[in-house]
Amino acid sequence: MIIKRHKTKEIQIGNIKIGGNNPIAIQSMAKVPTKDYRKTLLQIKNLEKEGCSIVRVAVKDEEDARAISQIKSAMRIPLVADIHFNWKLAICAIKSGADKIRLNPGNIYKRQEIKEVVSAARDYSVPIRVGLNSGSIPKIFRYSIKLRPALKLVKAALDYIKLLEDLNFTNIVVSLKCSNVLDTVEAYREIAQRCNYPLHLGLTASGFSEAGKIKSAVAMGILLSQGIGDTLRVSLTDQPEEEVRIAKYILSSLGLGNFGPEIISCPACGRTEVDIEKIVNELHEKLSALPHPLSAPSLKLAVMGCVVNGPGEAEDADLAIAFGKKEGLLYKNSKPIRKVLSVRAVDELLKEWTKICTMN
Repeated sequence: MIIKRHKTKEIQIGNIKIGGNNPIAIQSMAKVPTKDYRKTLLQIKNLEKEGCSIVRVAVKDEEDARAISQIKSAMRIPLVADIHFNWKLAICAIKSGADKIRLNPGNIYKRQEIKEVVSAARDYSVPIRVGLNSGSIPKIFRYSIKLRPALKLVKAALDYIKLLEDLNFTNIVVSLKCSNVLDTVEAYREIAQRCNYPLHLGLTASGFSEAGKIKSAVAMGILLSQGIGDTLRVSLTDQPEEEVRIAKYILSSLGLGNFGPEIISCPACGRTEVDIEKIVNELHEKLSALPHPLSAPSLKLAVMGCVVNGPGEAEDADLAIAFGKKEGLLYKNSKPIRKVLSVRAVDELLKEWTKICTMN
């Protein structure tokens, strides 16, 4: 199956482009006060190492907004300023170097205030994300009984987009975040049919870490498989780096990004005679610690606990091992090459993986 991307307008955010034919960008958010320059920058540096493409910071007051210039001077990826209630903070953030701003139509909605923000955004070539949340829908739609929750977000977004377009501003990104998977899917499907601006995917208040990962994977997996989405954030009650790791798994599982070799493994059963969980965890840990050259990300490694599915899975993997009792048969490019002791399995797989990377 080939995913056909929904065609959207190309938008420049700092040193990257989103929309059009550009790769889907992974976004996260700093979770400390922006005015705390050192803590914010530390989180951003960790996100950069993890492979984050865009980072958002909260701007609660002028001190936060002014801190952006200092933070920007020490980071590589684009920075988005998250603005609520006070439109003047958007202008301050833009002048401090923000690469994009997020406005919430639920609390910044007066035409004259938006006009002032648009003027600054145009002068500095800064895009505006129309960022709607189910928890802060504009009052005019919030209590409507005629519209389903998802359609309230869509209608509010379209009205805000129209306001920006009337001000001759089209440097726009859109997001419609719900905490419910089905509402999120419906909202993004509908808005994708109604506008061609880049869409930032995400769930809001998705729950504790494990639940949030599953809900995000389901919602974003559905949308991305249908070609919808230009950036995404997996919002978790967890460390920011974990948001990026899960986003990478979601994209790579759909063939929409390469972030390192893929490990597949069997779930184990009564036929398994080795500690396959320990072996797979060790392999993952050691692979994660290694640098991944550009040639490496598409490689697939299979770890199978017995001979039932082992040979078959080996045919679909670049490297594979099918275990017996104390040893396993190592496969390379679908062909068996040698037997290895189970205690040496991880090291032998890594040795062959390194050879393939070196050849490429």
